Amino acid sequence: MKRREFIAALVGAAATWPLVVRAQQPAMPVIGLLSSTSSDTNADLLREFRQGLRSTGYAEAENVAFEYRWADNRIDRLTELAADLVGRRVAVIATGAPPSAFAAKAATTTIPIVFVVAEDPVKLGLVASIARPGGNLTGINFFAVELAAKRLELLRELVPAAARVAVLVDPADAAITEGTVVAVETAARAMGLKIEVLNASTSREIDSAFATFGRERPDALFVSSGPFFTTRRLQLAQWATRHAVPAIYAGRQYAVAGGLISYGASLPDAYRQAGVYTGRILKGAQPADLPVLQSTKLDLVINVQTARMLGLEVPSSLLALADEVIE
Repeated sequence: MKRREFIAALVGAAATWPLVVRAQQPAMPVIGLLSSTSSDTNADLLREFRQGLRSTGYAEAENVAFEYRWADNRIDRLTELAADLVGRRVAVIATGAPPSAFAAKAATTTIPIVFVVAEDPVKLGLVASIARPGGNLTGINFFAVELAAKRLELLRELVPAAARVAVLVDPADAAITEGTVVAVETAARAMGLKIEVLNASTSREIDSAFATFGRERPDALFVSSGPFFTTRRLQLAQWATRHAVPAIYAGRQYAVAGGLISYGASLPDAYRQAGVYTGRILKGAQPADLPVLQSTKLDLVINVQTARMLGLEVPSSLLALADEVIE
């Protein structure tokens, strides 16, 4: 080959090297995020999820991508949204409450699924066992229903004269509602309390429930856990204050929004752990071999500013137990 032809061939080959290198680079993995709620109410939890993911070496838009699917509190849309994620061949599906976890489970038996649920996932039927989940699902159980009785005890300690307690539940989230009502009814009988269960699955139904409080004047309010109520925490706190009804909630985010008192597992901690599990799966771990983690970080948060607005004096015994006091 002549010198001129050799140089031309070399230059031509060099021009194709970037294309070859790009073709050999692995595609960026995609995480499908499936939620029954909306994006504007989950910013804090998503930040914690990303932090957990980052601790395993993955950062959004750098070496991993996200596909978000929000049902906007329309549970009936979850099946369609889950099927869409499966059709896009995402590497992992991360879900929140049971409805989204069940929708993902029904949509695929091969794509790994990481859930964050408030109840025993074995009892729900999501996994075979806590230690060895089996199948393609694993995740975090952050306890909510199991703590319902304790929350009622704390509410009674805060309002010792209470005799009638309203219990607000979301019937669209059947698993949480059934477990909560049974736990609260059992605890109420032991404490000599009368309870009235009220349902709300929409913002308008929350308004209607508080209109009932205005007429019947319960001594206190117990708000069930669940993703819908979490998205409506500001509305719930404002109505409780307006009707001057002491209320207890399942998570710190309610007290931050103006709720009187909350007790429950740390949701930010649970979502951070879910991010870690998602990263481990992206690195090759199998969900069947990752035991379901049970969140052990519990927070008692008291908003003393709200207590003053309600004319309540928080017992010193409760203040001493509180993990956080909001002034």
